[in-house]
Amino acid sequence: MTVTPLRGTRTGFGGDLDGTHRPVIVVGGGQAGLSMSRCLSRVGIDHLVLERDEIGHSWKAFRWDTFCLVTPNWQCRLPDFPYGEGGYGGTDPHGFMVRTEIIDYLEAYRAFVDPPLHEGVGVTRVSRDDHGTYVLETTAGRLTADQVVIATGGYHTPITPPLSEPLPSSITQVQSHHYKNGSQLPPGEVLVVGSGQSGAQIAEDLHLEGRKVHLVVGNAPRVARFYRGRDVTDWLDDLGYYRMPVTEHPRREAVRAQANHYVTGRDGGRDIDLRAHARDGMRLYGMMTDHRDGVLHFAPDLTGNLDHADEVSESIKDTIDKHIAAKQIDAPVEDRYTPVWHSESDPTELRLADSGITSVVWCIGFRQDFSWVDVPVFSGRGAPGHSRGVTSAPGLYFLGLPWQWTWGSGRFSGVGDDARHLAERIRSQRGLTSSGGRGDVCNVLALGS
Repeated sequence: MTVTPLRGTRTGFGGDLDGTHRPVIVVGGGQAGLSMSRCLSRVGIDHLVLERDEIGHSWKAFRWDTFCLVTPNWQCRLPDFPYGEGGYGGTDPHGFMVRTEIIDYLEAYRAFVDPPLHEGVGVTRVSRDDHGTYVLETTAGRLTADQVVIATGGYHTPITPPLSEPLPSSITQVQSHHYKNGSQLPPGEVLVVGSGQSGAQIAEDLHLEGRKVHLVVGNAPRVARFYRGRDVTDWLDDLGYYRMPVTEHPRREAVRAQANHYVTGRDGGRDIDLRAHARDGMRLYGMMTDHRDGVLHFAPDLTGNLDHADEVSESIKDTIDKHIAAKQIDAPVEDRYTPVWHSESDPTELRLADSGITSVVWCIGFRQDFSWVDVPVFSGRGAPGHSRGVTSAPGLYFLGLPWQWTWGSGRFSGVGDDARHLAERIRSQRGLTSSGGRGDVCNVLALGS
């Protein structure tokens, strides 16, 4: 059955919304907000989507030039708009979309959803009055809603450690989300701090440009790109890893703070082997602990961090091997990884004046910032308390958070399932029938719940 979406009215940037009331207001117009709009339309719920900038702004402004997805295109499964036949129409499901292609995918989804969207409207405060109505203070006026979905994701404020402040003024400092390419940095050597997905990929980007790179290696794990004839993500999908809810993960909610495995989709996809880069001239260090008198200090944990990353990657291969054996799958046998470089001793100091370093790229993650949501649903650390996006405050929901329900909750792969779940909860809270005036869509919404 084909369900016709409610059509929205695009109003461009800003506009006067003062006094506007909607049953549901969605804050954020990225993949989470658009997914939420699609699912609300399918159950016939009137709503409004507010986007601070423009659709795709983060992908346009806060990604480097060679950025690409680290997951294959087939995992792009926004509601009713999967990559490939029957949706977006992409022809390379096992490829990895580059930044411009990701923007095109999101723009195409916007056109498909045609949401009731207002761009250029920043929400500065969300509160709840004595009658249970939500009040939104925005740059376009004061709005109210019966229910609100916060769909701004979980990566807001880049982390800069205090030790960045005493670095010499002659050293250019750049946050990972402002890095574009090596040409924006002054000539000289570059220190990249952090070896998660962004740090490892940016360090490789600079290394491939021919820059001398120094990389501070943390405890982020890594994963192989391919193993035994397939992309590792294909194997993990067969194993049900991407459908595992956070309530069944061995680490439970603690997994939400876990660093992502580093790997790349660049040039068709490959491993990021920091040992190989070190063999070819990249300088590696353990965790940075201090900066005094022009000297950077590091913990003697480089060897341990590299070994840990390798152990995680190999343990994933162990799991795949067991799956292949149990299912009697005909898959080619592959030799295991052999380290190509070892540190003779873990360096603990680096004198900046002697290093040739002229710039630092900080890649140590982001903090969530929901300080503008003035509703008591947060932990002492500012993280929203929720069960699959449903908070203790009636009518307040979150969408697009890392591991909100599954690994893919903050990504193109799983955000749609969470949006369907929330749409059904919102429909139920509003006392609508299962059809919501749109026919038998409830069964569709229940998928993935």
